[in-house]
Amino acid sequence: MAIKTDADCYASSFNFRQFGFNETVTMLLILLIFLSVPSNYIVLSQQISTFRKLNLPTTSVGPEPIDFDALGRGPYTGISDGRIVRYDKRTSSFVDFAFASQNRSKAVCDGTNSPALRPVCGRPLGIEFFHRRNLLFIADAFAGLCVVGPNGGLATQLATTAEGISLRFLNGLSVDQHTGDVYFTDYSSRFLQTQIQQAIAANDSTGRLLKYDYRTKNVTVLLLRGLSGANGVAISSDGTYLLFAESIANRTQRFWLRGARAFTSEVVANFQGMPRNIRRTPSGDFLVGVSVQRPGAPSIVPTAIRINGAGQILQTLPLDHYYNTTVISEFLQRGSRYYAGSAQANFVGVFNW
Repeated sequence: MAIKTDADCYASSFNFRQFGFNETVTMLLILLIFLSVPSNYIVLSQQISTFRKLNLPTTSVGPEPIDFDALGRGPYTGISDGRIVRYDKRTSSFVDFAFASQNRSKAVCDGTNSPALRPVCGRPLGIEFFHRRNLLFIADAFAGLCVVGPNGGLATQLATTAEGISLRFLNGLSVDQHTGDVYFTDYSSRFLQTQIQQAIAANDSTGRLLKYDYRTKNVTVLLLRGLSGANGVAISSDGTYLLFAESIANRTQRFWLRGARAFTSEVVANFQGMPRNIRRTPSGDFLVGVSVQRPGAPSIVPTAIRINGAGQILQTLPLDHYYNTTVISEFLQRGSRYYAGSAQANFVGVFNW
């Protein structure tokens, strides 16, 4: 649905002759105030018709990333004990699928939420399938960039360093479905995932945006460095640019991959809170999970925000009624359903409109 912003279009919808002088003045003032709001803050509201929870395995939390395979199975999600699990519709439960850490033990790790065990158990924060090969790429905060085949199990480690610097805190990931190239983020080159609060307090800006070349198997740092909390990343439908989030800087940037502006970047959206994962929608827009700071209060509002490639806000959907102040890490659209990931919840949320 197109968003009309021309003053004549709005004015034409009112028959001012039906109002008295005072009412007409009031209506004109309201119209002028509305038109003074920048177009990138126009919000479309929709009513949620249903909401349900897909509960994780007992004691497990943190379904941050979400995806579906080429056969439509899922959702798949990475959880805090290092596993990637898949929802089985036949049993209405999640089952084990894969893990990235070579040192992981089911006896030690399954069901644990202890940050101290994450270097051993792993922590998958970004997942996405390359559908043509049915390969699942994994950005694990401790195990690095990994990939696993359709049968799951222990993933193959692809990269733990880039240009001689260790990948200390992998976070977001996006796969070019045409080439198999993987674009991913390293939240910080200084802090580990278990030290995220220290990274935020230090206003860390050592994050990186990287590329794994599917053909050559090489990892390169794109011509962009000094990122402040590099988080979610998503490639455009035509493959010409990426959008990626900087959580500490509260913003989203666009990085051009092709064309006259290739290998340059620009800030396209600033948020009143921390943006996390970004996922492209079937229509080519993007959904960002944002922890919006509530004005005048210490609490946050978990929010899904839809933007286009230029950063224009198309829709804002507060989810605090369903998540209280729990962080929303990801919001994925699949058909008429939306799947919400969270760093703290013990379920995947499913919304319908």
